[in-house]
Amino acid sequence: MSTTDPLLPVTRASWYDSWMSAVRADPRRTRLLGILAPIIVTLLAAVLRMWRLGDPHALVFDETYYVKDAWSQWNLGFPGNWPDDPNPGFQSGDVNAFLSSGSFVVHPPLGKWIIGAGMWLFGADSSFGWRISAAVFGTATVLVLYFLARTLTRSTVFATIAAFLMAIDGLAIVTSRISLLDIFLTFFVVLTFWFVLLDRNQRDRRLAAALAARSAGRRWGPVLWNRPWLLAAGAAVGAATAVKWSGVIVIVAVGIYVVVSDALARRRLGVTLWPVDALRQGLASFVLLVPIALAVYLASWTGWLTTDGGYSRHAADADPATGLWAWVPLPFQSLWKYHQAMYAFHAGLSTPHAYASPAWQWPFLVRPTSMYWNQTDGTVEAISSIPNPLIWWGGVAAAIWLIYRFVVTRSSAYAFVLVGIAATYLPWPFYPDRTMFQFYTIVILPFLVLALTFALREIAGAPGAPPERRRTGQRVVIVALVAIAVLSAFWYPVWTALPVPYDFWRLHNWIPTWI
Repeated sequence: MSTTDPLLPVTRASWYDSWMSAVRADPRRTRLLGILAPIIVTLLAAVLRMWRLGDPHALVFDETYYVKDAWSQWNLGFPGNWPDDPNPGFQSGDVNAFLSSGSFVVHPPLGKWIIGAGMWLFGADSSFGWRISAAVFGTATVLVLYFLARTLTRSTVFATIAAFLMAIDGLAIVTSRISLLDIFLTFFVVLTFWFVLLDRNQRDRRLAAALAARSAGRRWGPVLWNRPWLLAAGAAVGAATAVKWSGVIVIVAVGIYVVVSDALARRRLGVTLWPVDALRQGLASFVLLVPIALAVYLASWTGWLTTDGGYSRHAADADPATGLWAWVPLPFQSLWKYHQAMYAFHAGLSTPHAYASPAWQWPFLVRPTSMYWNQTDGTVEAISSIPNPLIWWGGVAAAIWLIYRFVVTRSSAYAFVLVGIAATYLPWPFYPDRTMFQFYTIVILPFLVLALTFALREIAGAPGAPPERRRTGQRVVIVALVAIAVLSAFWYPVWTALPVPYDFWRLHNWIPTWI
């Protein structure tokens, strides 16, 4: 893959060309650019996420569950029940009214531990404290996406554009300014894919070196156990699963990707029995990836396991397992029974909701989620989960284009992005009766952004393209990025509950289902 920044003009002498040539010629300036680019785009993301973070001072949408569960879990070790109608009191500062009895919570604990940490640092009575963890992780997601894109393409420009699009997108901003679980899931999923990519690059180098050193034939390749980045990926995807169970699909997806890419690497390097050889390595990769993911997941339940009051904490005491599972300690048997109840809830969740949106609607952006609405004297304060339409629809179109390009080129970079899209979207359409919401797509967004950035790179033209073609393509890319930025500025007030005139809010309802 080319290491040249593809969006840089190379044919017309200008201050920009001269400056970039000077940067490339001076290693110190190259390093400075590589340092400044992620810092600037991350600071932009932080400002957009943290400005007026405490407004509105109200439990927004599902904050009514996660914020109170997080605070009771922080104090009790498990989510506790609350008295009837606790929100007015909680919002007024009565944050310790939780009961000592365990509440039935249907998601694992890690996301609530993270929310609780922010409340502990900045005050549980502060809406800033409720949301600071989401804002920090949302900002960090932009930075990790930069590093993922940089590792994928070795292009500072490519990585900066991808991170910039994620920084200014509405869905990414909204889910970073409200204490929902999905931004934590997204962070750990993007981190997982970055670690998998680092592992792939390191594995390819080590495998090539090991096979090149052999004087005999290449009937078998080495089984690589020293793969720290694969261990790190296991820990990250375990953390993703400890936030929401959809992380399990990511474990399966990256596991398949690791095995298949191992097989293809061995075939490419001339290993004769590469299918069986890849299976040998696959078993080792399983040992490196899955147990640590399970350990991280179970560690998130430490508070529930080490206390006595959590929901279903002693479910196995009266009915312990027999036979093969009798050796399992009772707390873990109870945890299994709790997981069965959680699964039954998720499998049977089919509750009508005005803003429900099945997965088939997501690519078309049919029904974004209205998370907050307040109207007084012609002034509206609103929070909608709608992404920047140009980024979202452009990303969906780019994903379709990327499938075609992968078929034509067999690019490993295209395959990597498509695996991310498949892992985060394809499972959902198989549950058509389950109640779903459009904001779940935040975990898909980073991979759609990568697809869109690849498409912009193609539009800009390859370094070897005719000069006029590159000049025209680069101008189109610049216009597209400016249009996207302007549209984000237009939507920002209705992503952040800024008071705006009612007619201004109406201008954002391009489709009747967006209201």
